[in-house]
Amino acid sequence: MADLLIRSGLVHDGLGGEPRTADVAIEGDRVAAIGSDLGPARRVIDADGLMVAPGFIDPHAHSDFIPLMDEPQPFKLLQGVTTEIVGNCGFSFAPLDEASTEEAQVSFGDLAAGAPIVPSTFAEYLARVEAAGPTNHIAALVGHNTLRLTANGVRVELQDGALDEMRRLAAEAFEAGAIGLSSGLIYIPGTYSERDEVVALAEVAHRFRRLYTTHMRDEGPALEDALDEAIDIGRRAKVRVQISHCKAAGRASHGKGKVLLDKLRTARADGVDVRGDQYPYLAGGTFLHALLPSEGHEGGIAQLQRRLNDPAEVERLRKRAEEATDETNGLWAQTDPDGVLVIRHGDPSVPGRTLAQIAGDRDAWLVMCDLVARDPAAMMVVTIMDEDDVRTIMRNPLIGVGSDNGIPDGLDHPRTWGCFPRFLGRYVREIGVVDWPEGIRKMTSNTADHFSLEGRGRLERGAVADVCVFDPATIGHGGTYETPAVKPTGVEYVVLAGAVVVDGGEFGGERRGRVIRA
Repeated sequence: MADLLIRSGLVHDGLGGEPRTADVAIEGDRVAAIGSDLGPARRVIDADGLMVAPGFIDPHAHSDFIPLMDEPQPFKLLQGVTTEIVGNCGFSFAPLDEASTEEAQVSFGDLAAGAPIVPSTFAEYLARVEAAGPTNHIAALVGHNTLRLTANGVRVELQDGALDEMRRLAAEAFEAGAIGLSSGLIYIPGTYSERDEVVALAEVAHRFRRLYTTHMRDEGPALEDALDEAIDIGRRAKVRVQISHCKAAGRASHGKGKVLLDKLRTARADGVDVRGDQYPYLAGGTFLHALLPSEGHEGGIAQLQRRLNDPAEVERLRKRAEEATDETNGLWAQTDPDGVLVIRHGDPSVPGRTLAQIAGDRDAWLVMCDLVARDPAAMMVVTIMDEDDVRTIMRNPLIGVGSDNGIPDGLDHPRTWGCFPRFLGRYVREIGVVDWPEGIRKMTSNTADHFSLEGRGRLERGAVADVCVFDPATIGHGGTYETPAVKPTGVEYVVLAGAVVVDGGEFGGERRGRVIRA
């Protein structure tokens, strides 16, 4: 007798094949059989009229410390996501020592979900997450920014022995189970690194057969150069490459979606296994200080605040920001004050308003600099994409779906609560950018295969029993940038390693997730 039978649903294998009406039998944490008239079972779910798919996999999450929150957080399960990959954009919460912990608290502590950041090895970080009990499965990358902070501080130049220490720490992380290396080359201190430094770390990933993911140095004016660098790192280090949140960012770069895809196709023809992920929105979300030129960050947070309190420095940085020639200029010239929605700031009167609204009749640049000076960890939602580019990139089979979520408390980007249902509801059902089998493949086997997540991302006998059962007629998300924390519609059941954790659209309250180690 099976433990669970999902009966008469339209079953998608996750590989892009045509769906078929069938039963799915689950025993323990594995799929036991897929076929007709299976049974009996201890529990039966009637999936007539519903689609049955592998649990969705989010390759680009920032849920590193979500399991440490006091209450279980089902915001991804309610989207059908059963596995998240964290440690993206070069930011992981290990390995950290005393000094780098202090800097991490200021630089990216907002991603810690209120939990204390403490010095730890990568193994200790994974053990801490495991002990807390994740709500969905978690796999983790080790971040280049974190490695650099710990081995070299916020210095621009690498000190003697720092690269060797970074390589040692990376190897230690891979031995502990990190599934890959991530970089955030637009952020401090990653932006200070030369290409050879990243290659040297990616070579360690190759030794452990792990991949390299990257938030590239630029996604706008210098998109081509940034892609060339990412691909060259993959070629030289002989690693698989994942381009994070693929986009053509900023007004001057609209139309470059085709350029991005051409670069990926050419690279693959040359032997570099490169793919990407994308969120289905026109706005991104990041730190407010990303509007500033990278030179403003040199020396760390204290120096950034010193510069922003110096009128001469503020005007010098304004001039650099308005040049918009490459990644070092920041995002200021790629959007406008109406397109910058501040979502997190220490001043409670600020979140929920655009920079234009906050500034009023005042100089928006000066207002922005003041906001960052008062809270360097402030966050924004920033409109920088074009709909034609979003759809062009989305159609390509090399591009999967990744949320780039933030923390599900207060105001955040709606992708945190609704990325995957929005993709299926708006871009698959309503617009038809891709069909259902391809849309589901993008969220399942495409990611599982590239990240070497064995037994996941497909529905077949012997696979891990992570399953999403949803209504194709109603799946979607009504969240907006102003009101993002809206529960998705249409996700009826989610099965996590054989356990029903979303039942009739409601989360059952259990922390049944696992830490996935490479």
